Amino acid sequence: MSSMFSRAGGRRALIGAGAGVVVLGLLLWWLLPLGERPPSGTITFSTGTRAGVYQKYGELLRTELRKDMPGLKVRLMTSAGSQENVERVASGEADFTIAAADAVETYKIADRTGAGRLRGVTRLYDDYVQLVVPTDSDIRSVADLRGKRVAVGLPNSGVRLIATRLLRAAGIDPERDITPRSDGIDTGPGRLGHEIDAFFWSGGLPTDGLKEIAETAAFRFVPIGEDLVTKLHESGGATRYYRTTNIPESAYPAVQNGAVVPTMAVSNLLITRADMDPRLTEWLTRAVLDSRDGIGAHVHSAQLVDLRTAIYTDPLELHEGARRYYRSVKP
Repeated sequence: MSSMFSRAGGRRALIGAGAGVVVLGLLLWWLLPLGERPPSGTITFSTGTRAGVYQKYGELLRTELRKDMPGLKVRLMTSAGSQENVERVASGEADFTIAAADAVETYKIADRTGAGRLRGVTRLYDDYVQLVVPTDSDIRSVADLRGKRVAVGLPNSGVRLIATRLLRAAGIDPERDITPRSDGIDTGPGRLGHEIDAFFWSGGLPTDGLKEIAETAAFRFVPIGEDLVTKLHESGGATRYYRTTNIPESAYPAVQNGAVVPTMAVSNLLITRADMDPRLTEWLTRAVLDSRDGIGAHVHSAQLVDLRTAIYTDPLELHEGARRYYRSVKP
């Protein structure tokens, strides 16, 4: 008799376990978009210099993507920055990247290879232009850079694009009136004061490469006034993406001593190509928006990613996959 009850109990346990599996399966089906299995395969994501925000964001996003799409391998490629990133995606060397809107527009205006294939995924956060000099420097404005050793960013970087335009707006020839150096955020801070007199950086706030040396208060920021931004706008083209703003006092407290710094900013876009798989792009778009707080805990600027503004990827039209996602969450 006890054997009979044991067998019956075993059958009930099996039935119960089977029902649990079914319920779990239904729950997973409900939670997954459209009941689909996560996309898999390999994608290449072009980031930036190792000490910059693009690289940090790319590393954190890769971790988040593993949670939603465990079968998707994300290969990160460091780069000089925005200009190289745009070219890599347009040419097919990379599948996704982050790039500043002015660099994207510059590439389009030049009608370079693959420009018509570029598509937007989401608007991310703003890059702030940061002109850095030693604390005891006599440089007080962009115009004071004349005759100085100035790091204008790596070739094909977004920094180089912005620094060149700012110098010209201030009446300085970037090749003749300064000694240009090709340092980025990875090398510029270490050479400040003995090999270079100033360096330009454009990135999210705060940038690790500056945050690390800010504790020593070994530098200060040079303000970039509204008059220069106005001159940039007058030159037309991609300069319409620049806006006046301030570096908030909380960005680098040890250096700013409670003061804001006038400067300009430009929005960053997550971009891809028109031929990228719509389903994969939809999943990736969802992951970017869903991981805002998780990534933002490590990259402060990522906290500014917002569903209400994410769809504004001007100068690029939205990729079809991204469009599908935004339609699915539209209130």
